[in-house]
Amino acid sequence: MKTKIAITGVRGRMGKMIVDELARVPDLMLAAGFDLEGVGELIDDVTVTDAAHLTDTLATIRPDVLIDFTTASAVVENVRAATDLGINLVVGTTGFSDQDLDTMKSLIDGRAAAVISPNFSVGVNVFWNIIEVAARALRGYDIEVIEAHHRGKMDAPSGTAEAAVDILTRAIEIDRDSVVYGREKGTRLRGEEIGVHALRAGDIVGDHTVLFAGPGERLEIRHQAHSRQAFASGAVRAARWIVGRPPGIYSMKDVLIQKKP
Repeated sequence: MKTKIAITGVRGRMGKMIVDELARVPDLMLAAGFDLEGVGELIDDVTVTDAAHLTDTLATIRPDVLIDFTTASAVVENVRAATDLGINLVVGTTGFSDQDLDTMKSLIDGRAAAVISPNFSVGVNVFWNIIEVAARALRGYDIEVIEAHHRGKMDAPSGTAEAAVDILTRAIEIDRDSVVYGREKGTRLRGEEIGVHALRAGDIVGDHTVLFAGPGERLEIRHQAHSRQAFASGAVRAARWIVGRPPGIYSMKDVLIQKKP
């Protein structure tokens, strides 16, 4: 029996790529697609449903997993609708607040399994692991985080960059007060600080660089996404993995290193 997948934002760029990726995985199938536009259209033989009818449709179709790549303003209610029905989740939406994240955690707790990640690219998740190792080994080196995305991206810095900052601050044991966004003065004001810089231009899919600079040398660790296909394939991989997991919140790191029971 195939695993049934529902997608919010199914007509968006990511939604369409996820649909294409599902078609390549024989044990997964698109069971429902939701959007605010194109209602009534067919996508892979599934009729696009108005997002306003998300709860009723989920209750009727009972998909195994809901994949959400929508907006920060919509994600909490989408999570609420899924968890009320015990439907597992893959959430790739970014830009939500700490309060939103806390609300989602409380909704998911004991009700469903969810993979939540600011970036579902397998390469980015390896990138995060590498920068943690580098930061511990290069303690005392200056650190700068630079990210670049297309001109229409709404949040800045990106969720991927913020995740990198979280990893780096933990690795070198400094607090968030030592993170400087968009430095205006050239001099580094603190002994240990992390500079974060966001670029928005053209149609850049997603570039992330962490620069470590020390006496007489520098190391740059970079990930570049050439296509959103990297995110879509990771999200589908997570959706396939999450079925059968105990309730709780998981990361892509769990997906990549843990075996399915």
